[in-house]
Amino acid sequence: MTLLVFIGALLGAMVIGVPVAFALIFCGVMLMSFMGMFNTQIIAQNMLIGADTFTLLAIPFFILAGELMNAGGLSKRIIDFAITCVGHIRGGLGLVAIIAAVIMASISGSAAADTAALAAILIPMMAKAGYNVPRSAGLIAAGGVIAPVIPPSMAFIIFGVAANVSISKLFMAGIVPGVLMGVVLIITWLIVARNDDVETLPRAAWADRGRASARAVWALGMPVIILGGIKLGVVTPTEAAVIAAFYALFVGLFVYRELKLSELPAVLIAAGRTTAAIMFLVCAALVSAWLITAANIPNEVAAYIEPLIDRPKLLMLAIMLLILVVGTALDLTPTILILTPVLMPIIIKAGIDPIYFGVMFIINCCIGLLTPPIGVVLNVVSGVGRVPLGQVIGGVWPFLVAQVLVILLLVMVPQIVIIPANWFY
Repeated sequence: MTLLVFIGALLGAMVIGVPVAFALIFCGVMLMSFMGMFNTQIIAQNMLIGADTFTLLAIPFFILAGELMNAGGLSKRIIDFAITCVGHIRGGLGLVAIIAAVIMASISGSAAADTAALAAILIPMMAKAGYNVPRSAGLIAAGGVIAPVIPPSMAFIIFGVAANVSISKLFMAGIVPGVLMGVVLIITWLIVARNDDVETLPRAAWADRGRASARAVWALGMPVIILGGIKLGVVTPTEAAVIAAFYALFVGLFVYRELKLSELPAVLIAAGRTTAAIMFLVCAALVSAWLITAANIPNEVAAYIEPLIDRPKLLMLAIMLLILVVGTALDLTPTILILTPVLMPIIIKAGIDPIYFGVMFIINCCIGLLTPPIGVVLNVVSGVGRVPLGQVIGGVWPFLVAQVLVILLLVMVPQIVIIPANWFY
């Protein structure tokens, strides 16, 4: 019965338009009332405890690093570098979008920020060259959702806090699946765009490639510093986030000189607004998480899927389907915060590696960013690229199917995630 109260209160509040964070608090109030333990101090204490976590400091700094990266010209240098490398190949601008998305994912960790930067630069270029615009917009959207999978990833930070697992291990475990998502997109793009009659860019001379590489070296150095520092144990993910923010600030101000001191207040305000929204959501979700445990909801859910506990792959398929369905209606962060405390006890009981599950969880949530009606990344591409949302939805389907096939492959062969994760860490 507590499970029905939880689901009913949450969905009921969201249906009438209550913001997700307040819906989570309302859900907690309803659970407390049903259990006869209503106490406003429980809400206040859990919200304060939820925010008072050193690990969560990584979120504002990685958000700030992403904002500084886009304002300081790092994104533009990465795209120029990719154009000189593969722009001359048939369908080359699509390859540029994917390669740039993978590189930028290893810097900012924000799907929306990376997608906006790619769409602003590449969609006009692809339209001018004769590419199918809706399909190009769909490709850029699908490439943008790689950002939360390749470290540094705010999604991994939130999942690590909610599930109480190592964020450093999650970072290392996300590298190979994220690159695999990019490879699958390249294959899909080459198939669907093989017959398009488009202009190709002239082959860049080696001198031009050298200059583009030299201009991009500062931008390409950021993931090396972040991942290298974490891998060597020199810094924690939170400390790496601070370094990333100051590195992006230094490069934007003094190396590329595209970031002006007068622009800093706007960048800081944008980062602060995003941080405030995410952190309030985290705090509200931790109230529900505490009550989910107190109400014994994980055991109720486990009772329904008891026959699958001894069949990990079938259990993973069922859970992935659940996350996929929920992800069509919720954004990435609420999905993580709502489902993680419910699913983690089941995963542990079934003997599934929590790190592997975390990576699979985040990949599945990312697909939700590509599906209507929420489809945050779809809306970003539509707004920035000035492509009607319906056309973007039509263009993204081949790449959405490709990403679903990646999930199926990783469910069937979990070693693709587990073995490289152990090696990297």
